[in-house]
Amino acid sequence: MKIYTKTGDQGTTSLIGGVKVSKNNERIHAYGTVDELNSYLGIVRDAAMNSNINEALNIIQNLLFNIGSHLAAHPVKNKMKLPEINEAHVQFLEQQIDAMNEQLPVLTNFILPGGHLAASYCHVARCVCRRAERLVVALDEHEHIEPIIVKYLNRLSDYLFVLARKISFDAGAPEIKWMP
Repeated sequence: MKIYTKTGDQGTTSLIGGVKVSKNNERIHAYGTVDELNSYLGIVRDAAMNSNINEALNIIQNLLFNIGSHLAAHPVKNKMKLPEINEAHVQFLEQQIDAMNEQLPVLTNFILPGGHLAASYCHVARCVCRRAERLVVALDEHEHIEPIIVKYLNRLSDYLFVLARKISFDAGAPEIKWMP
């Protein structure tokens, strides 16, 4: 299989469904940012070196590919059956958040990103996740996007915040409090 096709050399790409759009299209920004998020999660997974975290991140990364396929599909012309995204996926994140929170000290201050490399990457991923969420919401203002996608991205950013705290806690790294 060739990696390069030369079909995008003029600044366009095709959505699932065959419709060509500019590489500056809102859909491309949305699923490109989800892809960027997925790449950062790979760094978090590699830096954390924890089998429980890695297992959860593997599930999340696969689901982000599914979300990317939904965002890459033309809302009318697509005839491909796309992988399902549902409330159980959001509940998985909530269960992970609750389980980690039970082991963490109560949060009494805002904290600054940092303290441990894997936790710092979690914070970067959280920010990219929030950007992806904003881009999907902006896209939804023009083309219907399944609400579960926005909900999942919103919960994922919460998960990443708590995961950063958990990684720091497990490593014995201090949380750096914001001092206004």
